[in-house]
Amino acid sequence: MNQPLFSVTNLSKKFGKTIACNDISFDLWPGEILGIVGESGSGKTTLLRSIAGLIKPDQATINYQHKNKTLNIDQMDEPELRHLQRTEWAFVHQHPRDGLRMNVSAGANIGERLMANGWRHYDDIRAEAIKWLEAVEIDAKRIDDLPRTFSGGMQQRLQIARNLVTNPRLIFMDEPTGGLDVSVQARLLDLLRGLVRDLGLSAIIVTHDLAVARLLSNRLMVMKDGQVIEHGLTDQVLEDPQAAYSQLLVSSILQV
Repeated sequence: MNQPLFSVTNLSKKFGKTIACNDISFDLWPGEILGIVGESGSGKTTLLRSIAGLIKPDQATINYQHKNKTLNIDQMDEPELRHLQRTEWAFVHQHPRDGLRMNVSAGANIGERLMANGWRHYDDIRAEAIKWLEAVEIDAKRIDDLPRTFSGGMQQRLQIARNLVTNPRLIFMDEPTGGLDVSVQARLLDLLRGLVRDLGLSAIIVTHDLAVARLLSNRLMVMKDGQVIEHGLTDQVLEDPQAAYSQLLVSSILQV
């Protein structure tokens, strides 16, 4: 493909008088992982939720390449957008409870997304759910357990399985390792890196943790006060940051 998979132009979003995102543009290429970093309040989560269709930006042109056709996401009606979010896109929330149905079993959480994609045979759905539980290192014997009986790390892995079971082309991740202890984070990052590579996914990952960004992303955008202040290859930005804020971020957070 000689054009971006996903393209954002002139995205802006305000909440009252607060500018959360100001005139942001970028492209995402097939198979690429883009990291968006910045301190709390920089606008990175608002940007992610805006481009994923979870909130409506004040202005933006958002294009997505689908079967050799350009879809104008910012002009889509709600049913079309919801269908895209259930099939070719996926969104991993920072808090897994926001991305799971806590009152149904682990298997049902995975099975629901399969059914939304046309799967109907119970045995096939259950077999696929078991395969994905094992892929995210959850014992298949827990397929009938409720997510609330799982640890935080297991809930996050279940949310990832629920999202990836339909082999989406594009996945949005909001602080996927936030709130987890260091050892659980390390296992989850290894799992994510392997799944993204094996499935050939494109992804946009928001994180405040530059070590996560370095491990997962090919390219990096640094945000401050609703604006992108630096943008480049991940190693280039982290090893030779140009903007003063990026230099401060790297020196204070990332131990190189």
